Parts: sequence; structure tokens; C-alpha cells
Amino acid sequence: MVIDIPFIWTALKEIIKALPLTLMLTVIPLIVGFFIGLVVALIRVYEVKGLSAVANGYVSFLRGTPIIMHVMLIYFGLPMLLQAVAPKLAISSIPVSVFVLTALSLSAGAYLSEVIRSGIISIPKGQAEAAYSVGMSTFQMMVRIILPQALSQSIPNFTNIFIGFLHTTSIAFIVSERELTGAAKIVASNNLKFLEAYIAAGIIYWVVTILVESISLLLEKKATSYARGGVR
Repeated sequence: MVIDIPFIWTALKEIIKALPLTLMLTVIPLIVGFFIGLVVALIRVYEVKGLSAVANGYVSFLRGTPIIMHVMLIYFGLPMLLQAVAPKLAISSIPVSVFVLTALSLSAGAYLSEVIRSGIISIPKGQAEAAYSVGMSTFQMMVRIILPQALSQSIPNFTNIFIGFLHTTSIAFIVSERELTGAAKIVASNNLKFLEAYIAAGIIYWVVTILVESISLLLEKKATSYARGGVR
């Protein structure tokens, strides 16, 4: 067996067309998931009565089950729920990407809530006490003192989750979303050159991952410099 090197370049040019969809399926769930995770993390940190158990169950279930299962549950279950609530709603007109984004956003919220929560509880309690002593409210203390430090310390974990979800988007192909891995499979099937097509897809994933890691490193340096008293 001989690898067709020129075809790798041909496949790469075709597969990279799916990169915008892949990035959309990565970035949007992480943005939505961040806000879900922030709310869930605060509920768990402050043990809000009546909501803490729900938040714990949400995190436990979504972190304890495969993301591919979340996609399938939302893909098959959400239309049934919507049809029951609004029988006249045209379910078929809803893009598949909406169901995928919903599933990935819920999954991201569970994982990010743990990252945010661990960042919050890592901040010494003395800082919160000092904030209260100068008259800050809990909201002011959290926004001005705790969250900036917690989030800056969590940059490596955020980066890992971003990269993980970038790779996780490949499961969207099971519901006919043509992201990078799906595009590679189509190219491979059309040309019967599976190895070359997947090498091309791997190169794209690798390059994007390197870019994300580089941006993360810059953010870590900025955050560290700021914490020490000034931005370089």
C-alpha cells in the first residue's frame, strides 16, 4: 500500500470547507455553556436551597454520561417534547444544528460549572471577608474580586475543554452534520482513500489545536502579569 501524498492536499482543501461549521459547533456551545456553568457553579458554591440538588444532579448526569448520548437524547427527545407542547409547530423546519448545539451547550455547561466552581473555591476565604469588611455586597465581591481571579486561574482548564469539544464535534456527523470528520468520511468514501482523507482531517484538527494553545498561553501570561501588578 502506497500513501497518495498529493491526494492529502486535495482532501485537505475539500475538508477544510467544513471548518466554519466545526468552529460554530465548538464556540457557540462553550459560550452558552459558560453562562450555564457560571449559574450552576454559584448555586452549588452557595448551596442555594431548592436549587442546589437540581444543579448537582444536572452536573452528575451530564458528566457521568457520554456526550454522544446527549446528542441523541436531544435529537430524538426534544422534537417529541416540542410537539407535545406545541402541536402546530413545524418540527421539520428546525435545523439539525439547533438540536446539536442544544445538546453540546448543556454538556459544556456541566463541565464548565466544575471548572468555575473549582476556581472559585480555590480563592482564599480571607479575600471575601476583606471585601465584606469594606462594605462590598456579595455581588460586588464576586464580580470584582473572586471571579476575575478564579477565571484567570482556570484558563488551562478552559483550554482543555475547548480542545475537547473541538474534537467532540465529530459526533455531529451521526445526525448528518457535515463537520470536519464527516467531511473526511465523505471525501474518503468518494475516492476510496480513507487513510489520506483522515490524515488531512487530522492535520486541520492539529493546526487549530496549536492555535488555541498559543492563544491560551498568551492569555495565561497576561493574566499572570496582571496579577503581579501590571500588564506587560
